[in-house]
Amino acid sequence: MNRKLRVIIIEDSEFDAVVMANVLEQGGYAIDYDRLETADALNKALVENEWDLILSDYNLPDFSAPDALKILKESGLDLPFIIISGGIGEDVAVAAMKSGAHDYLMKGQLARLVVAVERELGDAATRKAKRETEQNLRENELRYRLLWENSTDGVVLMDEESVILFANPAVSQMFGYAADMLLGHSLISLIETSHGASSAEGQQALWRDLLISKHQLQELSGKRNDGSCFPVEITCSEMEMHGHRMRAAFLSDITERKHAEQELKVHQERLEAVREIQQWMFPKVAPDIDGYDIAGVSFPADAAGGDHFDYLPMEGGRFGFVVADVAGHGLGPALLMSEARAYLRILALNRSTTGEILTRANAVLADDLSFERYITVVMVSLEPQIKRVTFSNAGHPAALLISSSGKVKDYLKRNGLPLGIRAQSTYATSEPLRLEAGDLLFLYTDGFDEAMKEDGTFLGTERMVEVLHANRHLPACEILSELFRSVELFTGVQSQADDLTGILIKVDDST
Repeated sequence: MNRKLRVIIIEDSEFDAVVMANVLEQGGYAIDYDRLETADALNKALVENEWDLILSDYNLPDFSAPDALKILKESGLDLPFIIISGGIGEDVAVAAMKSGAHDYLMKGQLARLVVAVERELGDAATRKAKRETEQNLRENELRYRLLWENSTDGVVLMDEESVILFANPAVSQMFGYAADMLLGHSLISLIETSHGASSAEGQQALWRDLLISKHQLQELSGKRNDGSCFPVEITCSEMEMHGHRMRAAFLSDITERKHAEQELKVHQERLEAVREIQQWMFPKVAPDIDGYDIAGVSFPADAAGGDHFDYLPMEGGRFGFVVADVAGHGLGPALLMSEARAYLRILALNRSTTGEILTRANAVLADDLSFERYITVVMVSLEPQIKRVTFSNAGHPAALLISSSGKVKDYLKRNGLPLGIRAQSTYATSEPLRLEAGDLLFLYTDGFDEAMKEDGTFLGTERMVEVLHANRHLPACEILSELFRSVELFTGVQSQADDLTGILIKVDDST
């Protein structure tokens, strides 16, 4: 029977929420979830219902993961909080972990979601056991012994001399000793330390360090029975039980976490190589079309992403413009984008409408894409002589058609699923949109409007339009440079969280 799991999903995309729920269901859970998008909704949900877990996107139009963490802390509830985002950098993720998030995953890489959930649910149960233990220890020692014996973390009770009186099964498993072999010995003898744990003076020095920082985790090196060492986190406290002063220590084997940190470091090095592949795929020169000034850019973030833009010659003297984003980061998304780029270029030479091009591209890409690896695309076809465009949008942020007065005339909104979600999907071509002198047509990825400063505020579409309009007198390439500088000023000292990719088509004022 599937395990029941009550989940709050903080996400503005119903599709992304369904993907997360499906992954958990495939992992053996029976999911009961609410999708929320605002602070008020989260406050209400925490008061009215009981939950096991919170999964949260980092950036929402009116909400964010840091805001949700603050609300969770104020509620006094201890729920595992996992961030699942489509494009935050390592620095932002680390800051979120320091603020209370328990883990973070990328939306395009949910393979370890079930493992992360199981681990955090186990850790939450352990934390709950610890709190209940400290609160009720004087009243019922046997009750706490039962809780400790079933804890996934090691629990050790000692006298004032740090002699072990009780060690739960997790300690035995962690250090490789039978429980009765640990009784009567000092916990410090199991720790590798620069103090010199073999001496009484060294043991006391280490205990002073541990007790001074009580309730705070310290990372040390544990010594197993076979002589091997492993990283261990310890938190210690002193208590009184039946009139006697006692010491308690809680231990966690963090070998797996250390391996993950090392893998992350290697992963970052590989992303630099991926960056070269991405830069190679970008067009070097914009098309030279009378009456139009065209520029495309991609300002890369620290982490390699799957953003792409391209210019595509089409039948009948038309030109295609594409901005796309592959879910996830790394070599896999870069290779998928390379494949998609090739298909789109070939199809643009042989098909007359954007809808037909995306439909056929989706059909051939479907075998290589999935719910976890998909491509959002906006494609625009420009007929230069009659000054009009048509478009198709496969799950991508809406492109903006801005008049010479600075007003958004049209939003080139989504009219289909991202490529790869469903092989049978067909994509419509929009009705023609008329271009006028001074118009700006901006195709972009969400790194622009979701740029965030330290207080959690997003740049947003409105500010983006203001910057574009304020600099409309400049060449298209300089307008994009000014937009990037505005993003940098807005986000401040924070490192860029996502690639900023876009194409700007400027209709000459004289046309």
